[in-house]
Amino acid sequence: MSKLAGEGCKIIMPTEERKPLREIEKSIIKKYRKYTWSKFIKAIKDYKLVEEGDKIAVAISGGKDSLLMAKMFQELQKHGQVKFDLVFLAMDPGYHKNIRQLLEENCEYLNIPLTIFDTNIFDVAGEIAEDYPCYMCARMRRGALYNKAEELGCNKLALGHHFDDVIETTMLNLLCAGNFKTMLPKLKSSNYEKMQIIRPLYYIREESIIRFIQNSGIMPLNCACMVAAKKTGNKRYEIKELIKNLGEEYQEVEKSIFKAANNVYLDSVLGWEQDGVRHSFLEKFED
Repeated sequence: MSKLAGEGCKIIMPTEERKPLREIEKSIIKKYRKYTWSKFIKAIKDYKLVEEGDKIAVAISGGKDSLLMAKMFQELQKHGQVKFDLVFLAMDPGYHKNIRQLLEENCEYLNIPLTIFDTNIFDVAGEIAEDYPCYMCARMRRGALYNKAEELGCNKLALGHHFDDVIETTMLNLLCAGNFKTMLPKLKSSNYEKMQIIRPLYYIREESIIRFIQNSGIMPLNCACMVAAKKTGNKRYEIKELIKNLGEEYQEVEKSIFKAANNVYLDSVLGWEQDGVRHSFLEKFED
């Protein structure tokens, strides 16, 4: 067994016993309407993430984010005005059997009809990049999901990245990569011509997702890779802590980071890249 597969996973412990499915589903549009459902709908409307006739592959990792996303898509399909199809797509990259069992049991309880397929990505990524396989593993997993979604006739792949992922990615790029790039709510795949990536949790705070999952009594997967679990005292966790500390000094700093990507003034930056071409402020200055 690949060392990436691990033999256990850290899970978010529920604050109470697992609630009946009907109560969990009702809470999405009632109890958690303000902080989850309404933000889900707002992102879909603002960025036109769901359109008539779409067939959407909802990527299910078994974590808190993808489980909530799946249930909200089901509610949207029931109550929304736009007609679209759903496939709940999960990939087993080489999980330990206990982890896969937890994934399958959670989806069965939540009435998420899972389409699951097997790969050996943990093994391959571990061989190619033994010291730090996370980047390679993530790329291979994304590619496998694209391929399967296309095979199933889907035109969109929904990923469970939330508001905190967006601002953390923005800060990671700024502080560690020396560029200003954020995580977009919708983009076209560069390798799969007819496939779009959508991120409908774009406006939802992670703490709201955790609160929903804990109160539902569901125990999601959190990290199924023990190599990553040991290494992710990494930059993303450091950035998460940095943003938290900044929030103690600057009011609503998270919103400011998020808004910054929507308020870029090209007249006041040194350079930018567009369609693979680098540009300098001097181009405008010398006109």
